[in-house]
Amino acid sequence: MKQDPIIHVENLDIGYDRKVIMRNLSFDIPKGDIFIIMGGSGCGKSTLLRTLTGLIPAQSGRIFIQGVEMSAASLDEKLEIMKHSGILYQSGALFSSMTLAENVALPLQQYTPYSQDKIDQIVSFKLALVGLAGYEDYYPSEISGGMCKRAGLARALALDPEIVYFDEPSAGLDPVSSKNLDDLILEINKTLGTTIIVVTHELPSIFAIAKHSIFLDKSVQTISAEGNPKDLLKNPPNNQVYEFLTRGASHEKRAK
Repeated sequence: MKQDPIIHVENLDIGYDRKVIMRNLSFDIPKGDIFIIMGGSGCGKSTLLRTLTGLIPAQSGRIFIQGVEMSAASLDEKLEIMKHSGILYQSGALFSSMTLAENVALPLQQYTPYSQDKIDQIVSFKLALVGLAGYEDYYPSEISGGMCKRAGLARALALDPEIVYFDEPSAGLDPVSSKNLDDLILEINKTLGTTIIVVTHELPSIFAIAKHSIFLDKSVQTISAEGNPKDLLKNPPNNQVYEFLTRGASHEKRAK
């Protein structure tokens, strides 16, 4: 029997104030998926992510998360869903005046009744999970950008979320650090069954981790392709998708 999607998006319009960036977006995200939101710069990828996470309101349409329609949900229902979601921002968004352990402990202190000893155990486990065992007492300024991303991921995983959102996780990372983060995303998805939603335009990451994807097409202001990126590359539905997935190779062919 087919499982209901963990997220269902229906006829969604997104944007800011009266400016619509993308229209009529409809898609499903299966539970346990690694789902990529891809497209060129300025197409609305991060705006869609902020809308899915409730940071900005949808202009129209509906979003269902775990069967709950977010626009009609009560505050308690929204808070409960948010507690089962984690977000890794581009910079990691760690508090610079707090150690890594203190950063990861924060959501546990706010949203659980656990004792400090229990919180300390969870923090150590989450940091070890992302390869930062022994770095509990370091400050963000004392570690590399890639390590900050991993510490941010440890905090995003603190409450054992069912969904984790990533906003351009490879931004600012060297190729090796970026690959290591991709490997970590795959491992978390495999071992914990976490549904992972990633906004990115980094092709190596897209091809390495994606199970499903949507392509936000600025030229038509909506989704113009959906599926596994490797399949979309083999059978591109339009020129925009082909150019994106080949770094503009069709332009080069025409030039020759």
